[in-house]
Amino acid sequence: MNKVILIGNLTKDPEISTTTNGVSVCRFALAVTRRYTNASGEREADFINVVVWRALAENCHKFLKKGSKAAVVGTLQSRAYDAPDGSKRYVTEVVAEEVEFISTKNSDGFEPKKDEEVTKLEPIDDTDLPF
Repeated sequence: MNKVILIGNLTKDPEISTTTNGVSVCRFALAVTRRYTNASGEREADFINVVVWRALAENCHKFLKKGSKAAVVGTLQSRAYDAPDGSKRYVTEVVAEEVEFISTKNSDGFEPKKDEEVTKLEPIDDTDLPF
């Protein structure tokens, strides 16, 4: 079984890109505090790379920013590649299946961009409802 559950704060603003097939992918890192303290009584943190795909990636990019608290559920994935200098590089990251926005841009006074449409709902006449 490969299941990861993390709660932490974003270390920088999420970065979004699109694959050649038009699929959105968002990357960010979470600072996750360890449960125990070190020798000087301070809690250390681990910095975990997270990858999010498709519509969830777009939502993460839209609503999260540096410092936002988020919960991530996903799987751990390791991969290797050859760097331009010929050395072998290894990457371990969490591929997110679920992301819960615990604090977002909106909770910090974020104003939507002007080019984003806000849909206004029309009031309905509830006298015709059967219940």
